[in-house]
Amino acid sequence: MIQKLSIIIPAFNEEKTIVEVLEIVSKLKLIHNIQKEILVINDYSTDQTKSLTERFIAANPFAKIKLHNHPVNQGKGAALHYGIQKASGDFLIPQDADLELDPNDINTLLQKAIDNNLKVVYGSRFLNAENPNKNASYYANQFLTKLSNFCSGWKITDMETCYKLIHTEIAQSLTLKEKRFGFEPEITAKLARIKGITYGEVPVAYEFRTYEEGKKIGWQDGVKAIFAILKYSF
Repeated sequence: MIQKLSIIIPAFNEEKTIVEVLEIVSKLKLIHNIQKEILVINDYSTDQTKSLTERFIAANPFAKIKLHNHPVNQGKGAALHYGIQKASGDFLIPQDADLELDPNDINTLLQKAIDNNLKVVYGSRFLNAENPNKNASYYANQFLTKLSNFCSGWKITDMETCYKLIHTEIAQSLTLKEKRFGFEPEITAKLARIKGITYGEVPVAYEFRTYEEGKKIGWQDGVKAIFAILKYSF
């Protein structure tokens, strides 16, 4: 049985949403009385992300939130690398600070892992649902996922999802190198190479965020993701 979950929140210039995500995640009651720790990795934000997080922690001392500050901006992947190594839960999961995904869906991933004795569960934005935002980003995600599946042998519908529930010992055993958005294809490829690993996915709610609203991934990251898939799959 899972006793504790580590929720890793990489944050770079997320002053508009960081307090809201901390409020939601800190109040989130996990199934089966699973305990949680919240790790915020501030990737050298130049706005008020750091000060707002510090104020929230001071006002909510029982929320079990730990703030780690990078001395220089290194990228989302680097923030997640740090969070993975600091995690003390039985399982861990990233949580983006922009609230594109609903933290309440974390329980759905946990239940799937428990019911099916899985070491990895992905939260798919495209499983059993019609995505209302079939724009360039959607089709790029579909292409990257299909390429990842072809190379890894996995059968999933959303390789690029933030919600990746992973057994902590397994995540910490991986040597991860990609410091930006190449994190997603790299960790997927390296998990798929573990012999006998059990995995699954569940549908999750998704609210698309535009570049005007702060979305940071661009077409260049998509090109790098292709190379990451090929590099780490073989």
